[in-house]
Amino acid sequence: MANKWIAFFSQTGAEICDIAESLGRWPDLIVTNIRPKSERTIDPRLEGRKIQMLPNRPNLLHYDNVLRGPEKPIVTLHGWLRIVPPRICEKYTIFNGHPGLITEYPELKGKDPQVRAFEGKYPVAGAVIHKVTAGVDEGKVLVEERFNAMDLSLDDLFRILRDRSLYMWTDFLKKVL
Repeated sequence: MANKWIAFFSQTGAEICDIAESLGRWPDLIVTNIRPKSERTIDPRLEGRKIQMLPNRPNLLHYDNVLRGPEKPIVTLHGWLRIVPPRICEKYTIFNGHPGLITEYPELKGKDPQVRAFEGKYPVAGAVIHKVTAGVDEGKVLVEERFNAMDLSLDDLFRILRDRSLYMWTDFLKKVL
């Protein structure tokens, strides 16, 4: 039997939809802190899916309530714009996709690494999937994709990072689920 999969997002959820369609499997539960009437638009492909709403700033109890169960789930973060509490990181198996090549450029940890890499004219760009730990983007990198970023527009950089991340997530989840 496949592992239980719970996916978190704070933006549109489009990455989760793209991964699920590529993988041929949807998460068992999708968690967000985006309210239906917010300025963000949730991807319409999520309509009818099992979605759990958390407060904008969830606490330990909120995380535990959605993650606990008879089996420990595989948890993935897709633009989850919150710091996961250390106790939750230690208790559950959580992975994050990060659109910055932090294996080569540790300074790209944190928010908006794509923009910082573009503005800094980094010659190589990439994305990683890493284990989530108490430190922001500090966990062990499990997968990375890199490519030449010279002469790319910011839109092209975002597009290539999205495509590479989709490939990485699909391949990674085939192995862990």
